[in-house]
Amino acid sequence: MPVHTKVFVAPVAALAFGAVGPVGLSNNYSASAAAPAAAAPTPAAPIRTMAQVLADSKPSDWRPLDPSRTLYLELARKADPGNAPARVIIELAPQFAPNHVANILTMVRAGYFDGLAVMRVQDNYVAQWGDADGKRPVGNAKNTLVAEFDRPAAGVPFSPLADADTYAPEVGFSDGFPVARDSSQGRVWITHCYGTVGAGRDNDADSGGGKELYAVIGHSPRHLDRNVTLVGRVVKGIDLLSSLPRGTADLGFYEKPEQRVPIKSVRVMADVPQAERTPLEVMRTDTPTFKALVESRRNRTDEWFKYRAGRVEICNVPIPVRTPPKS
Repeated sequence: MPVHTKVFVAPVAALAFGAVGPVGLSNNYSASAAAPAAAAPTPAAPIRTMAQVLADSKPSDWRPLDPSRTLYLELARKADPGNAPARVIIELAPQFAPNHVANILTMVRAGYFDGLAVMRVQDNYVAQWGDADGKRPVGNAKNTLVAEFDRPAAGVPFSPLADADTYAPEVGFSDGFPVARDSSQGRVWITHCYGTVGAGRDNDADSGGGKELYAVIGHSPRHLDRNVTLVGRVVKGIDLLSSLPRGTADLGFYEKPEQRVPIKSVRVMADVPQAERTPLEVMRTDTPTFKALVESRRNRTDEWFKYRAGRVEICNVPIPVRTPPKS
């Protein structure tokens, strides 16, 4: 489950038919009274595939993860036969939920999540981890916080998506996160896309604080927008969560403690020795390259596609992540 200017939209007719046909002619048109020939229209720039956009990207189109706001969640199992660690990498979003992120960082550094477990995996919905028994103290962190469902839009960089959204007046990207905005209310918030990480809560809006976290592993549950404090998104390793066995109790909770998936540790990237870090770069969302990538998703020009949709949903725009190329 990481564009700050308007996405280019090619003319619909050109996209649908490959060329712009003649303007509708009046019935009074006469070949003998033809008007002077108009200048030929400037052809629209060709739409590249996502693979072409990525191949043409420049080093400046990418940014490294900020170690101070990146978490390594290590599951107590191996990811593959190559004995690779089962590491889920989460980029936090303090610009949208500063108090929750600070609280989570306090808990992580105190070892709160170490030895806990993934206790809920609900099909086409979320994977959730935390203290299933509710007995572990949070130390210097807070048990609950005032909800941070959204924030003032003033000063928040925002690159709108050209297409209409069902759940919000406007959607786009901000600092590498898919977001929604309501200018009439002056509010902006992160959207529930695949890989988004939120802080679980009870019925009281202010009953969460980051002790229990979840990641979206299914179709984007956008009805949850502005009902949960979203604290970040998984940038690598979401497959490790989405492939876990589904819980069979209500809401996908595991019925027996032995079914839970143990967490070895959760660490802040800045606290991990350089040799143990996973080098990653995320594509910046405030560049012409990312705008071209968005357009490649709106109008798929890959050979397999026979119809171009001409539009895209906010959660269907991937934010690429890569291992930095060697110099």
